[in-house]
Amino acid sequence: MEILFINGSPNYKGNTASLALDVLKDRVFKQVNCIDFQINVYGQNLPGDQFEEILNLMKESDIIIIGSPMYWHNICGSIRTLLDRFYGPVNEGELKGKKLVFVFQGAAPEKWMLDAGDYTMEHFARLYGLDYLGMVTNRREALVISKKI
Repeated sequence: MEILFINGSPNYKGNTASLALDVLKDRVFKQVNCIDFQINVYGQNLPGDQFEEILNLMKESDIIIIGSPMYWHNICGSIRTLLDRFYGPVNEGELKGKKLVFVFQGAAPEKWMLDAGDYTMEHFARLYGLDYLGMVTNRREALVISKKI
């Protein structure tokens, strides 16, 4: 079983990664840090774009964990850009059969902020055929979701 953790935080071992590790426990996984990749924004056609590399890793994985810190009351820019890039080159249902977990953390988030992130991931999962296992915002939720993967 191939597991991919996409870390949207600029911190390799920050709170987002720590919460993802609570989900992963002792499982073997590959970590991709968005900070290490050049992902052009939707519509840009600049040299050096690495979107396809991350997309291919997602296609090779059985379980995908996307982690985002909460910046400006929502999903961080690196993850938002990654999701935006799916428009066009990725067909609806193309990731069918894969499981998705969303790790979303921030300092004292309000319910509407969490709901907005969860809404985005639910619809992303539905559009591309992923089995959305849910959102993790704390260690208790991480332990529950961990049992589902």
